[in-house]
Formats: sequence, structure tokens, C-alpha cells
Amino acid sequence: MEVIWAGSSSFYPGNTPYGFYDTDLQFGTGSHAVDKFADWSAKRLGYPIVEVELQDVQFYACYEEAITEYSAQVNQFNIRDNMLALQGQETGSGDVKTNLTHRKLTPTMGRTVQLAEQYGSEAGVGGTLDYKNGTIEITSGSQVYDLDALWANVSESGNSIEVRKIHYEGTPAITRYFDPYAGTGDGSYNMMDSFGWGNNSPAVQFMMMPMYADLLKVQAIEFNDQIRKSAYSFELVNNKLRIFPRPTGTYTLHFTYILKKDRNNTLQGTSDGVITDFSNAPFNNMTFSNINEVGKQWIKKYGLALCKELLGTIRSKYASLPIPGAETTMDGDTLRSEAATEKETLVTQLREMLEQMSRKALLEADKDEAEFLNEKLNKVPIPIFIG
Repeated sequence: MEVIWAGSSSFYPGNTPYGFYDTDLQFGTGSHAVDKFADWSAKRLGYPIVEVELQDVQFYACYEEAITEYSAQVNQFNIRDNMLALQGQETGSGDVKTNLTHRKLTPTMGRTVQLAEQYGSEAGVGGTLDYKNGTIEITSGSQVYDLDALWANVSESGNSIEVRKIHYEGTPAITRYFDPYAGTGDGSYNMMDSFGWGNNSPAVQFMMMPMYADLLKVQAIEFNDQIRKSAYSFELVNNKLRIFPRPTGTYTLHFTYILKKDRNNTLQGTSDGVITDFSNAPFNNMTFSNINEVGKQWIKKYGLALCKELLGTIRSKYASLPIPGAETTMDGDTLRSEAATEKETLVTQLREMLEQMSRKALLEADKDEAEFLNEKLNKVPIPIFIG
């Protein structure tokens, strides 16, 4: 086997180290075929003026690596730009995995909703946190009650609880909507007037009220129950309840609580087989025939830099070679240095171009264009109509 470039090559599947693109028709034939790349690269490295100490399979390996590097750079960008929308999406099962390469990804509100659910859980107005109800028996003369001992250790197997609300299971606020004490203090008159009825009967006059007015009224009634009508007050410190004044009878006291382990569980709503982070986002190597001419031009240049780097490594085996009456210095170090610079430049240019195509950059460009257009239209004279 020739240890230098023979001047031509003939590719067949199995010649590349990994075979990622061997069956792709454009990789084996056509204007961007791997044999054409080998011929072009050898000439760029000086053939036939100088010998090129590379075989065809080494050109093939560099071409395959260049395509894989381009695919990796683009896929890395797509993962980062879409990670918020990707997290939680299914990756597929078994050997059948979802492949997101070359697919349009539509951003969703899933991550925003998930974050809102956490706030809703803390506020007690939604979310995924399970709010539970518990009861203890209040006995006459006893003011202090340890809710951990009386409830958590008994009903929750010793799991830590966090009490959110102490209350009786009273009549729902909506059933006492027309509560004169929930108004401004003037009783039923102000309540009627707030609906626009004044001194008229509700059967005579009707007014549409917005939904938030109902919510405010219900909240006012519940707050009024706590401040004006409460038969007792209490303090809650470290799940130890102290009731004021000292109870004179026996009754059941209700409270609402959560399990701390549920609130602090970072695995809520997660399951196997979903995208969790960068490492398992299902992006495969690109299909070579789907890469456009711009991408293939980058691949050729990067592949040439890899060939130069490999040739420099080979020539660096010996710093110099003896010749009759003298010795010649090899250019291996120079080739490797040039190759490293070219590779870094190509990767930097590709990343900068991808950043300009990011969702954030495109939205900012749309905003700037809209503002410019609006400013331009403001300078257009308004037509004068003469009728």
C-alpha cells in the first residue's frame, strides 16, 4: 500500500472509521463526494509539486470528522436555544429514540406554566402541591397543642408537616355573600348600593358586575370572619398551637397543612424517558444530504484543516531528515500550528453566525425593524382630502 497520496481514490462503504455517512448518496457521489474532497485537499496541501504523506482513508476520516463537528456545533446551539421548551419532552423508548435533528422546534409555555405552578403551590391557589386537612380535639382548659405529636406522628408516619391555615369548617363565604358586616360598616345599605341598587329592590333593577367583584366580596367576608367574628385567636410557632382565650368547651379544630417533603421534592412531575438536560436531548448526527451548500463549504474548509493537522503530526515524527551533504528541516510544527488556528477561526465564525440566528437575536431584530418602520411611517405626510 502506498504511504503517500497516489493521485486518486475510489471510495466504497466501510472506508471511514465510523461509517456515519457511508450510505448517503451525496457522500459517495456527486459534487461533494468524499473522493472529490480527497483530491481537492491533496492539491491544497501541495500535490503534485510535493508529496503528501496521507492515504485515501485518512482523507476520508478527516471528511467524516468535519461533518460530525459541524453537526455537533449546530446541534449544541439548538439544544441550548430550545432547552426550556425541551425539558420534560419524551426521548422515546428502547432502541426507538426521538430524533430532533433537522426538525423545527416550536417554543411552548410548558416551562413558564411549571414555574407558575410552584408559585401557585406556595400561595395555595393551584399548583401540584397536595394540601391536606387535619383535625385535633380541643379540650376544655388546654391552650397548647403540639400538632406534630397529635397529628404528624400519628397520621403522617412522622413526616414533617407545615401548617398553612387554622380554621373551622365553617359555611363557605359564597353562601353568605350578602353579609352586611363585609361592607364598609354601614350595613345592608352600602351592600345594596355597591350593586347599584340604592334604595330599590333587587327585583326592580339589575346590574352586570365583573367577576373580580365577586372574588373581592368573598375575600372580604373571609377576612371579616377572621378579624371581626372570630371566637378565638391563636399563635402558631413551630407547629405548636396556642389558643386564646383558654377554651371552656370541647370541640374539633380543623387545619390545613402540607408535607415538607412534598414541597421540597425537586423531582415533582418527572419520569424516566424524558429530556432532563443537555446530555440526553435526542439530537443525532445530521444527514449529509440535508446540509446546504453553506454548511458543506464550512465542512470542506474544516476537513482541510484536519488533513493539515494530521499531515503535520506525521511530519513531526522527525524534526529533520539527512540528505547527502546536509539535512532538511520538516514543517510538521508549522502545519499543526496553522491547522489549529484555522480550526479555531472556523468554529468561532460558525458560533457567531448561529448566535445571530438565536431566538433572542431574531426577536430583537424584529423589534428593531418594527420600531424603525414605525418611525419612518410617522414621517409620512397625512393625505388631505378635498371633497
